[in-house]
Amino acid sequence: MIGTLRFHPTRLLWLAVFALTIGGMARGAWAEASPAFGAWFKFGEEVTEAWQILEGEDDLQVSIRRKDATADQPPRRVLVLYPRPSSAYDIAITRILEVFAEKNVNAEFTVVNFNKDDALGQAALKLAQTGDYELIFSMGSESTAWLYENYRGGEIPVVSVCSKDPVQLGQVRSYDSASGTNFAFTSLNMPIDAQMAYVLDLKPELKNIGVLVDSKNVSAVQTQAEPISEYARQRGIRVLPMAIQDPARAREELAQLVPKAIAAMRKNDPELNNSVLWITGSTSVFNEIATINGNSDRVPVLSAVPEVVKAGDDTAVLSVGISFQSNAHLAAIYGADVLSGRAKVGELKVGVVSPPDIAINFRKAREIGLQIPFSFFESATFVYDYDGQMVRNNGKSVAPAN
Repeated sequence: MIGTLRFHPTRLLWLAVFALTIGGMARGAWAEASPAFGAWFKFGEEVTEAWQILEGEDDLQVSIRRKDATADQPPRRVLVLYPRPSSAYDIAITRILEVFAEKNVNAEFTVVNFNKDDALGQAALKLAQTGDYELIFSMGSESTAWLYENYRGGEIPVVSVCSKDPVQLGQVRSYDSASGTNFAFTSLNMPIDAQMAYVLDLKPELKNIGVLVDSKNVSAVQTQAEPISEYARQRGIRVLPMAIQDPARAREELAQLVPKAIAAMRKNDPELNNSVLWITGSTSVFNEIATINGNSDRVPVLSAVPEVVKAGDDTAVLSVGISFQSNAHLAAIYGADVLSGRAKVGELKVGVVSPPDIAINFRKAREIGLQIPFSFFESATFVYDYDGQMVRNNGKSVAPAN
C-alpha cells in the first residue's frame, strides 16, 4: 500500500487509503498494444483482464474498451492525450485503467499521441468535441501545457496526469485554489522543503548536490531543478548543475558531466561523504541511470522519481518523491468523480499525494557504504534487499524471487 492519498497538507479533505496492485517501472510485465504502435503505447499486461486494447483509426491512436460492457450502460467517452512515448505514461495509463475497473466505470478510452505537433493536437481536440467525449486526461506536462494554452475554458473537463507542479508553472494560483475553469490539476511534485528534509536527514553535513536535468524539459527545470538548487544555495550547500543539452545524446553528455561534478565535489569533500547526486523527473536523464552510476564513484544517486529505484544494479539508491503510479491513481479518482458528477472539475483543488513514496535499494546502499535511516525503511513504499530483489511493493511485503 502506498500510504494515504490526500491533498496538500494545508487541506482538510482526505482521500481514502488504497491498496495498489501494479508495480512501477521494471516492476511488472509490459505489453505493446500492437506492432502498429511501435514503442509509443505500452501497458501492464494485467489490465487485459478487464479491458480490450484495440487499434485506433491510425497508428497514433489506440482504443480501449471494457470487456464486460453491456448495452444498457452506455460507455463514458474519455480522451487521453499523449505528447510522445514515455515509460512514465505506460505506468500511468495502466493505473488509470485499473482504478476505473475497480470503480466499475464503463468507459471507452481513445488514446492519441499528438507528437507535440500543434496540428495533430488540434485534430485530437476536434475529435473530442465532435465525438461526445466527456473527459480528457492530459498525459504529461507537455500535454497539460498545450491544453492549458489551447483549451482552457473549453466545455470538456481536463484532468492532468504525470504533470509537474501547476502552481510553480503558473497554471493555478495556489495549492488551496481550484482552477475555476475546465481544468483539474494533480502534481508529480512534493514541496521542496519537505523533500530536502529527507535529504538532510540522510546527509546532515551536506556540502554538495549535483542536480541532473534535461535542459529541454522546461517543467523539470522550473519545478524541480531550480527550486532544489535555490533551496540548497540558501543554506550554503554548493550546487553543481548538470543539464544535458541534447536528449538524444544524454548518455554521452552524462558520461562527461558526472565525472566532472565528482571531481569538483572532492575539492571540499575529499572522501565524498557529504555529497549527493539528484536526478529530476527528466526521462532522458533517468533512463541513463547505468551511465550515471558508472561515473558517480561512491556518491549516492538519489531521485525525485521513485521508479528510478528498481531491482538489480542499474538503480538509484534512494528516492523520495511521488511515483507515476500514485499520481495516476489520484488523477483517475478525480476523473471518475467528475464523470459521476460527484465533483466539478473547476472546484477541485490541486491534487498532491502525501506522504511521499520512498524507495530504497539496499544492494546499492551497501555497495557505496551508505547508511539508510531506519525511519526511511519503516515508511518506505518500495524496498529492494541486499540481493537487489524486491521485498516490499506498495508498502506490502512480498517474497523475493528465487
